Amino acid sequence: MAAPVNTNSMQRVKIYRLNEDGKWDDRGTGLVTMDYIERSEELGLYVIDEDDNATLLVHHISTENIYTQQEDSIISWSEPEGSAELALSFQETAGCTYVWNQIFSMKQVLHFNSLNGETFDNVISELKKLPDVSRSNLDLILKNLTEYGSTDQMRVIELILKDGTFFQKLMGVFEVCERNKDVEGLHIMFNIVKEIISLNSSQILDIILGDQLFMRIFGCLEYDPDVPNSQHHRTFLEGVVFKEAIPIKNLLVLSKIHQTYRISYLKDFVLTNVHAAISTHLDTVINANNAAVVTLLKNDIKESFARLQSPSTSDESRNNLVHFLHEFFSLTKSAQQVSVSRELINDGLLDIITEVLKSPDRILVLMGAQILNNLWSQDATLFCSYVVRLETPLLGLLVKGMMEDVDDQTKCQFVEIIKNVLGFGGIQLNCSDKQKKIQGIIFDTFCEKHLPDLVDFIMVSCPERPGDTSEGASVRVGSHCGAKTEVLLHISELLCSCVQLDPSRTNFLHNNVIKKVLLLTRRKEKPLVAAAIRFVRTLLSVHNHNVQSYIVKNNSLKPIIEVFAANGHRNNMLNSAVLQLFEQISKKNVALVKYVVDTFWDQLAPFAYLLPVQNFKTIYENCIESKEPKSTNGQSDMRQDALHEEKSAEPHNSNVTAASSPSRGKRSGGLVDSEDDKSDEDCKRQKLTSTSEGNKNSPEQGDEAMKEPGEL
Repeated sequence: MAAPVNTNSMQRVKIYRLNEDGKWDDRGTGLVTMDYIERSEELGLYVIDEDDNATLLVHHISTENIYTQQEDSIISWSEPEGSAELALSFQETAGCTYVWNQIFSMKQVLHFNSLNGETFDNVISELKKLPDVSRSNLDLILKNLTEYGSTDQMRVIELILKDGTFFQKLMGVFEVCERNKDVEGLHIMFNIVKEIISLNSSQILDIILGDQLFMRIFGCLEYDPDVPNSQHHRTFLEGVVFKEAIPIKNLLVLSKIHQTYRISYLKDFVLTNVHAAISTHLDTVINANNAAVVTLLKNDIKESFARLQSPSTSDESRNNLVHFLHEFFSLTKSAQQVSVSRELINDGLLDIITEVLKSPDRILVLMGAQILNNLWSQDATLFCSYVVRLETPLLGLLVKGMMEDVDDQTKCQFVEIIKNVLGFGGIQLNCSDKQKKIQGIIFDTFCEKHLPDLVDFIMVSCPERPGDTSEGASVRVGSHCGAKTEVLLHISELLCSCVQLDPSRTNFLHNNVIKKVLLLTRRKEKPLVAAAIRFVRTLLSVHNHNVQSYIVKNNSLKPIIEVFAANGHRNNMLNSAVLQLFEQISKKNVALVKYVVDTFWDQLAPFAYLLPVQNFKTIYENCIESKEPKSTNGQSDMRQDALHEEKSAEPHNSNVTAASSPSRGKRSGGLVDSEDDKSDEDCKRQKLTSTSEGNKNSPEQGDEAMKEPGEL
């Protein structure tokens, strides 16, 4: 166990002043405090020399926005009229956070007083002291707190703190009222305590929520005059047990932890309808306490690493240590203690969490994943620098965890981490060259080593034959036909994101990847079928000629057409997904239009009333009738390109007789015969007519009827 940290270390600062040469001069080291300035009612920041107690700095707190917090340990500001540029460099980040929050709170008080048109000088003379604490004076005490607490808050705080027996006497009166069942007195006590809390004084909170007083303070708060039945806060708090995952010997840490819990309970369950300023102040104290706890426990965390890695550590102790780490890093995130997290990552934290992910205990695995997400959010670059190391198995463990039978919450944590490190999660790295290079390496590693495993997982999660979903269905070796829909949706989403992120580094045209993904069309869950179709749409959005040729050559759209035809005329998710694919093909992939019509028209003909299917027919007819159109129209150029593509992408023979246009003769494998004796001008004239006549059959028609939400 590390030695307790000196509480003064949180107050220890070094003063700097900017000189005329633009350099910072060291003006001494001391302890910082916040207090009234002598012979004045103004609030100030003091720095007292740690050796001889000499005053090194006195600064009047300003309501202006002159303060800046740099990193985690420096506060700087400009004195009025630019007389000086000063900075305080704190030894402990927790001390910096605490003082910064105190400055913010004091600025709010000063601003509030200025809005009320009062100055400290002309109010202070009205309140010399608070009434003596007694049952007969409770009304007067409440009146003073209510009136002066809003106009001269700091004076009231000063008077309360100067009387060292104020709270003991007040709680004595409360006990007498409760013993005598003095309901009126108990209601007044409730309002007095509420007004005291409303003063937003961290020093007062330290006293009333300390071990000696907090139970009686919550006792007072049980007698809300606006609530018919008294509350039972003390009964609840008496039943709270604080479990220490590791022994905490530092009394300051224990005090901060207990006080933070009590403040949280006060804020969330007792004073739920207070002014926003009170709630904000309570949050400020909680954050400052958390920052202090994180700083003071840092060395204990480092010692826990060795215990976690020791083979002699019992399972119970190991579980307790992981729970402790989980709580600790939740605090680092809420307290924004990034520097502490960085230091612990550099000391081997991620190696520890990687081992936790191998545990058979699912609760520990979940906590390990949550710790990783916390660390990622605090320092994404450092996190990715660890993942990119060749020797670390972390990325592989995350991918494996996606495919294992763990709870949905854990899977979501795994997926979130994978998406983030690959570069398409909710949090993105900055665009420095170094960071781009790191993510590029991680992405390449994922595509090479782990993406094939995910594709194979899809394959073994689907029946061997279309529509075969019965219990006796034939399955592959190592089948995962019971794989949850959510898992397969996550994998499909990752595949789509990989295509979008960098198509040049992902090749789905090898190892039957497209075929394996389209096996999802055999699953009975419609979202999975739609996910497979969305994957094909994502591939086609890349506008890669090789992809189009591959689809035609391998007849890849066959399973999609089959499930579309089998779905019949039902207007559902599957129907919408296929029609969106048809829309996309008709707009940008005319060669695929010819392949679809040549190969599948018999199956599509019953759906000719649907606009995307009509568009297929129109585009096909125009292409056949205009083998070499000369128009500069974009649609015509697209068709002309398609005619050249046809030479390298022969359609798959479906061995069915294609439907024909009613006004023309049959053509083997297509819709219409072309008339070779038409002149170029006739072709051009006919094409212009067909693409403009009411726009009824234009491929561009239907955008409003078929929006594509979330188009990939």
